Amino acid sequence: MNDRITQLELGWPQAKLALLAYAHIVVCCVSLYFITAVDTFPGVTGIDQTHVTAAILDVLAFSPVVILFAIARFSFGYLVGFYFYMMILGYLWLIEFSLLDYDHRLALVSIVLSGFAFLAPALLITAPVQQAIVMPARAFHMMPSVILIASAAIVGIGALYHLKLVDLSEMYKYRAEIEFPGFLRYATSIASNALLPFAFACFVVSKRNWQAAITLVLMVLFYPIMLTKMALFAPFWLLLLALICKLVEVRLTTILSLFLPVFVGVVLVSLVKTGVIPFRSGMVYFGTVNNRMIAVPSLALEVYNNYFSAHPLTHFCQINVVKVVAACAYDEPIWAVMAKAYDLGSFNASLFATEGIASVGLVFAPMSALGCGLIIALGNRLSSGLPPRFVLLSAGVLPHVLLNVPLSTALLTNGTGLLFLLWYVTPRSAFEPTAASTTAAGGQLQGASAG
Repeated sequence: MNDRITQLELGWPQAKLALLAYAHIVVCCVSLYFITAVDTFPGVTGIDQTHVTAAILDVLAFSPVVILFAIARFSFGYLVGFYFYMMILGYLWLIEFSLLDYDHRLALVSIVLSGFAFLAPALLITAPVQQAIVMPARAFHMMPSVILIASAAIVGIGALYHLKLVDLSEMYKYRAEIEFPGFLRYATSIASNALLPFAFACFVVSKRNWQAAITLVLMVLFYPIMLTKMALFAPFWLLLLALICKLVEVRLTTILSLFLPVFVGVVLVSLVKTGVIPFRSGMVYFGTVNNRMIAVPSLALEVYNNYFSAHPLTHFCQINVVKVVAACAYDEPIWAVMAKAYDLGSFNASLFATEGIASVGLVFAPMSALGCGLIIALGNRLSSGLPPRFVLLSAGVLPHVLLNVPLSTALLTNGTGLLFLLWYVTPRSAFEPTAASTTAAGGQLQGASAG
């Protein structure tokens, strides 16, 4: 019982977290109403005013889960879990406006149980793992600079294969032309999603602001090479997280990191509707942030439920290693299968859709979610003892990665597994006050903060 209490922080300040989370739920519902009202996903969802009450009730029924986020301590699972929680709430709204044919009631029960199965270990398992290997403090201090040099080299090599600066409207057209060798494809994803955010976190907590700024500039340079929205917006996202967590604690930062962008989108679309600002000025932002960043991961659950209710399950054969040893009903990646079946572009999706719905079906999806939650909990344990702000910033890009790709892909291709390893070997002594007071020449981080 005492161990359980040490994982929870009880008290009046947690009420602020709950109230802010509920405010975010309200804003998200307004945003989703705008999305469904303008028929953003024709043929998949459609507005029906008689179902608005049912959608609100579905969201309200699952909303008390925010209490867990109000009392749980911050961890990697807290960060990822809140984003997944909002994705599930989005699906509970969208399912009431579904035009697709599948068992909606079973899907609703399955996703709710999957949410609980994932969040339980992701929020509550945080006990540290004893470090068998610890990086020397001097090597740790030098590592962010080494990451910058290596990433710059990756940018240079990538530019030899593909370099084209285009706006978002032409991004998909030219991205189809990119042909990287395997090593470079992995290197660009791992550097931009894991290594550079890790370096940025090191620079921020040690107050090396110029190096932190250089890191963000280097991250932007990955965009003309990769032509992904993640590469373009990730540095701005990390900057937003760094600014917010300088003002408030990391759990509030987690909630605000979603609340603020969605709120701005709702305000802009409201101003468009009242004629205060031009249509394009508000809807470009709303379409990019509220629609693509927030609603699409929820919509993926809708699409995957429909497709795999009438087609064979993957039984995890989307993982290349499994495909080698077991028969697979699909010769193409699942995103390519979805692109052909629905007019929604290349449709990667989160672990709830891929490792859950597509791999094992709705009945066993909660068990898959539990397994994935335990993997995220491993990240909690490997990062335990590190300053919360350091964990938040070094993992700042990963919630968006995990919302849009399978967990297996995030662990390997996008560098999540490597980040787990870096957390594990990071010397905790580098963040102690005595170490923080030493100079960079002494090989220690300066001014480390617990966020």
